[in-house]
Amino acid sequence: MNYIKKVSLALSLVFIPILAVEAVPTLATTTYSVSDLGSRDIIGEIIDVVGLKPRFEVRTANIENAAAVIYNGKRYILYNERFLAAINSAVHTDWASVSILAHEIGHHLNGHTLSRAGSNHPDELEADEFSGFVLRKMGASLDEAQAAMKLLSDERSSPTHPGRAYRLAAISRGWGNADTQLMASIHGQQRESQPMAGSSQAAQRVPATVKLEPRAASSGMDSRLVLRKVIFNNAPSEQFFLTTRLQLVHLTEDGARVIGTLARTNSRDYPFYFESDYLQGLFVTDSGILVNKRGQQVGYFG
Repeated sequence: MNYIKKVSLALSLVFIPILAVEAVPTLATTTYSVSDLGSRDIIGEIIDVVGLKPRFEVRTANIENAAAVIYNGKRYILYNERFLAAINSAVHTDWASVSILAHEIGHHLNGHTLSRAGSNHPDELEADEFSGFVLRKMGASLDEAQAAMKLLSDERSSPTHPGRAYRLAAISRGWGNADTQLMASIHGQQRESQPMAGSSQAAQRVPATVKLEPRAASSGMDSRLVLRKVIFNNAPSEQFFLTTRLQLVHLTEDGARVIGTLARTNSRDYPFYFESDYLQGLFVTDSGILVNKRGQQVGYFG
C-alpha cells in the first residue's frame, strides 16, 4: 500500500501524453504480450472494440506509471508493470489497468499527442470519456470503469488536469454512450425478429458463435458477446448474462446453457419479457428491472 500512496501523490505523471519527446525512458526489449497483464490480450480487446488498426506499439518501460508517447515520429504506449499491478490490487479489479491503458490509447486516437500544447483539461476529459466508452463495450460496470480514477485523481483541478468529479463524469458519459448503443441494439434486433407470444424453447447448448474464455473480462465469457449481466435477487452469486443474440445464458460448473430469449411485449410498462421454460412470467422494464407476474422485483440488468 505504500507504493499506492506514492503513486497517488504523483498524479501529475499519470495519464499524461508525452509529446514529441527528445528522449524516452529505456524501453523493454520486447513489445506488449498477453503475459504482461495476465492471460487477457487487453490491447487486442480494446482495439477490437474501437475497430481501428493499432498504429502504435505498447511496451513496458522504467517510467512511474503509463503514458502516450511520440518518439522519433513513432507512437508508443508505455507502462510500468508494477504500477498497473499495484493499482489492480488496490481496487481489487483488473479493469483498473484496462482503463489506464484505454485512456492512453484515447490520447493517441484523438490526436492529442500530435499537439505541443501539453496536458490540458479538454484532452484529459476526452481521453477519460474514451476510456469509459471502451470499458462498457468490453463488459465493465460503471464502478469498474471508474475504479482507477477514484483512487488516483485529485479532488481539486490542477492547471493540467481536471478534478476528480469532472473526470468521473467524463468516464460516466462515455460509459453511458456505449450503454445506450448496446441497449439500442436490443431494440433493433427485436424489430428484425420478434418471437411470438406464448411460444417457448427448450434450453440448449450455447451456439459455437459464443466463445467461452475462462478469464475473459470479469464474466467468464467473451465480453464482446455480452450485452448485460443479469442479477437475480435470490441467486446473486450465480452468473447470468444477456448476449448480443438476446439470449439469457447461465454459466455453471457444467458449462453454459441458454435458458431463455428476450422478447418484446405490447406493454409500455414492461416492454420485454424472457421467453423461457424455466423462468415463467419474467418481465423487464425499460430501466432493466426484472419483475414477476405479481409486479415484484426479482432482479435487474447489471
